[in-house]
Amino acid sequence: TQGAFSEKSHPFKMSILGLKKKQPKTFKVKVITMDAEMEFSCEVLDQEVPKDSPITFHFLAKFFPEKVEEELVQEITQHLFFLQVKKQILDEEIFCSPEASVLLASYAVQAKYGDYDPNFHKPGFLAQDELLPKRVLMQYQMTADMWEEKITAWYAEHRGIARDEAEMEYLKIAQDLEMYGVSYFNITQNKKDTDLLLGVDAQGLHIYSPNSKLNPNKSFPWSDIRNISYSEKEFTIKPLDKKKDVFKFYSSQLRVNKLILQLCIGNHDLFMRRRKVDSIEVQQMKAQAKEEKARKKMERQILAREKQMREEAERAKEEMERRLFQLQDEARLANEALLRSEETADLLAEKAQIAEEEAKLLAHKAAEAEQERQRLEVTAMKTKEEKRLMEQKMREAEQLAVKLVEQSERRLKEADHLKQDLTEAKDAERRAKQKLLEITKTTYPLIAAYSPPPAPPEASDSSYESMPSRLDFKDSDMKRLSMEIERERLEYMEKSKHLQDQLKELKSEIESLKLEEQQQQASVYSLHSEARGYVQEPVYLPHSNVRMDKPSIVLSYRLSAVMN
Repeated sequence: TQGAFSEKSHPFKMSILGLKKKQPKTFKVKVITMDAEMEFSCEVLDQEVPKDSPITFHFLAKFFPEKVEEELVQEITQHLFFLQVKKQILDEEIFCSPEASVLLASYAVQAKYGDYDPNFHKPGFLAQDELLPKRVLMQYQMTADMWEEKITAWYAEHRGIARDEAEMEYLKIAQDLEMYGVSYFNITQNKKDTDLLLGVDAQGLHIYSPNSKLNPNKSFPWSDIRNISYSEKEFTIKPLDKKKDVFKFYSSQLRVNKLILQLCIGNHDLFMRRRKVDSIEVQQMKAQAKEEKARKKMERQILAREKQMREEAERAKEEMERRLFQLQDEARLANEALLRSEETADLLAEKAQIAEEEAKLLAHKAAEAEQERQRLEVTAMKTKEEKRLMEQKMREAEQLAVKLVEQSERRLKEADHLKQDLTEAKDAERRAKQKLLEITKTTYPLIAAYSPPPAPPEASDSSYESMPSRLDFKDSDMKRLSMEIERERLEYMEKSKHLQDQLKELKSEIESLKLEEQQQQASVYSLHSEARGYVQEPVYLPHSNVRMDKPSIVLSYRLSAVMN
């Protein structure tokens, strides 16, 4: 029953209550790895615990591998070791030349950012990353952009390398550096001697000068060391060859001496293990790691192929899109060209139709012009014949005019002769009258005494009436002669007037022919100009408003000269 169980009768329950009352003390522990921080609560046993809370521990590799590619089996181990070595190089705990620093920085960037993409990794993307030791940055007068350009040039060549592969390439370069994996301690060869440096690494022990950590003065490989021991501050290195001298050195701090001994024991033990066959457990771990690496490599290859295929598909797609856009542009341009060609064809067809109509019209006009030309040629031939006849008539008129002039001159000469004869006749009559008067004076003196004086030769005709009957004959002859002269003069005047009328009529006919010829030639030139596309330049006669073409100028001047 329930009452049957009491605290005294149940020692187990009493022990539980005692445990509750006597809980152990705990303290906080902070573990810092290369990429994370973790806190724990630990119980206090027999060890002395520092009063600091939390107590900080750094999770680091104590012993460095000789060959990182063979000894770093797990990927997480490789990653943490990569971060540790990288930090030591940047903190200048491991010396690295500027060229090797740039190459290591490119692998670190590849491990962090993956493949280089110029569209994504713009200039300045490494500004916040610590990639080079300060000593290298101070050694050269180069800007951060110039260092980034050099690192990016190497980084672009690591395309296709995965993160673990980039970290492994980084470690493979780092393990060949002189200060890789070396732990340095201050020592003296004797109590009064100068200071030296002791270096402990995976290969053995090395003695350095204080100012040179790269080239040891003396080295003791693990394969040549038979025993290492120390007593308080004195270390003794016994070589495997007993003939060689024992090397002793001194360290002043006991805690450091213990650390040196632990490092020597651990590195020597690892040195000997590396030269023996791996245990089954290690072989299994390496086999699993190898299979895991092969599987990841296969996955990466598959992903790489898929990525490559995707990139090729994207490039093909972009090319197809570009080609599509190009074809669309070409189709648009071809369509526009087709529309322009159709418009041009329509315009050319319209122009061809217009040209055909114009050609028909011009052909019609040319036919009309040809007919007109033929008619004008016939008319010109007739006009030419008429001109010839007119010229002949003009020549005849000229000859007639010359004859008339000759006759006129001859008549004038005859008239002059007649006038001279008349004058001579009048002189003879006057002389005859003088003689008659003289005779009368002698015959009739009484009549002469009472009669008036004789009239002068210029007396009027009434004096002739008083002449004797024998003088009547000469007067009648004179009258008859004067009448003939007057009649011939009238005939000459009538003929001259008739000739002038004929000349005027001939002149008017010539003017009308000239005007008609000018109109015909103007119409011919106008028709030919319309058919040939030009107009004959007209010629204007001087001092006249009559327009004539050049071929009729000579004839017109000739006719004008004749008419004048």
